[in-house]
Amino acid sequence: MLNFVPMNRILVTASLFILSNTTTLAQCAMCKSVVESNMEGGSSIGAGLNDGILYLMVMPYLAVGILAIAWIRYNKRLKA
Repeated sequence: MLNFVPMNRILVTASLFILSNTTTLAQCAMCKSVVESNMEGGSSIGAGLNDGILYLMVMPYLAVGILAIAWIRYNKRLKA
């Protein structure tokens, strides 16, 4: 039972960070003002900027997922 105490602390800490997340803006103030002025003029640059932000946000999660899958497959191979 004592082996699970650090894992419980990690889970509680991670859940506190997730639950205490506040709403933040993805762009700096200067980028935001440029995009807002361009969108008022009829430009669609804001959609491309938001797509770029989402693309950059997904990459670390994708890398961690690939590493996790490789690690799981490696451990299964060692047990077999």
